[in-house]
Amino acid sequence: MSAILTPSIKRAVSPEPGVLVIRLGPLKEHLTDVEFFKFCQLNRDLRIEMTSDGEVIIMSPVGSEGGHRNFKLTTRFGAWAEADGTGVGFDSSTGFKLPNGAKRSPDLSWIRRGRWEAVPKKQRKQLAAICPDFVVELRAETDPLEMLQEKMKEYLRSGAQLGWLIDPLEKKLHIYRPKATVETLDRPRSVSGELLLKGFVLALSGILG
Repeated sequence: MSAILTPSIKRAVSPEPGVLVIRLGPLKEHLTDVEFFKFCQLNRDLRIEMTSDGEVIIMSPVGSEGGHRNFKLTTRFGAWAEADGTGVGFDSSTGFKLPNGAKRSPDLSWIRRGRWEAVPKKQRKQLAAICPDFVVELRAETDPLEMLQEKMKEYLRSGAQLGWLIDPLEKKLHIYRPKATVETLDRPRSVSGELLLKGFVLALSGILG
């Protein structure tokens, strides 16, 4: 992991409180997929992602309240996913390599079982090169809204079929669908998984506010 600690780092900037962006030189020269995975493993207390341009994004750990919201989100969705069985769910600690080279970790994600089983088993042990069918980003106190909005658009460009951006700060839920205008709901009590997640309805009490 010496590549992270040497002068290969071009510039580190903090565009928003709680977010550090480390700009490296050309990605292929400085940080391989394996090196990035190892770096994340060595810094488990941090939320780390990488953009398609090779910028390493380091975000502050989620506060206790935010962690509790994420727990409710994960357990409610997990109960449905286990009973449904048509796909595989993942929590916020899971990273994926998107088609554009970005490495992202949605707060919650789900992949149809056939697509997941097509990923080589060896690759599943690190950062699987696949975009989830369903993604959720749950905004924390230190998360810039514009950054999350760009991530949601990136998921759609990468193949996601449905995305939710849950914003407890503004009490809004933004629904992202391919080739459609973003739908924004103000203080909704629940949200449906639509045709992709048949039968799933997420109660937002304790998550949105």
